[in-house]
Amino acid sequence: MLIDLLRSRRSIRAFTDRPVEQEKLDLLIEAALRAPASPGKAPWEFVVVRDRATIAQLSQAKAHGSAFLKGAPLVVVVCAQPKMSDVWVEYAAIATLLLHLEAHDLGLGSCWVQVRLREHDEQQSAQEYIAEVLGLDPAAAVEAMVAVGYPAETQAGHPTSSLPYDKVSLEKGRS
Repeated sequence: MLIDLLRSRRSIRAFTDRPVEQEKLDLLIEAALRAPASPGKAPWEFVVVRDRATIAQLSQAKAHGSAFLKGAPLVVVVCAQPKMSDVWVEYAAIATLLLHLEAHDLGLGSCWVQVRLREHDEQQSAQEYIAEVLGLDPAAAVEAMVAVGYPAETQAGHPTSSLPYDKVSLEKGRS
């Protein structure tokens, strides 16, 4: 059941050296491609990176929050074509979430690295840096990177008691 998957999933930032098998990679990509989008307006694109040198470059995309990518055997860069849809951010985010859930379902770990609206350094955005590293279409926008691999650590899911139920209201919003 989906709720069981959600209850046990955690962001994983440490991976073993074991490569992700092609069969599992195929399922990860299929899950992302099945993300909902208006007919003919699926603006997302995915760049699958397994080359260790390229992953090492991607791990330097941001000053904080991307260094752990260096230990991942697989990174999926989630991009989109903003001109295709005014809700490209939402569509790309949904596809990224499906990628995470499929990874967990396959016994893999994953962690989202936010790219959109983040800086590489004072002169360049993380988006620009990644586009340069990967030779992306200049019209493409990078939403996120997802590290995927076999977990080198195990973490229990967040307990139900830690959920912010105070953020839920019935019938009317909170004033």
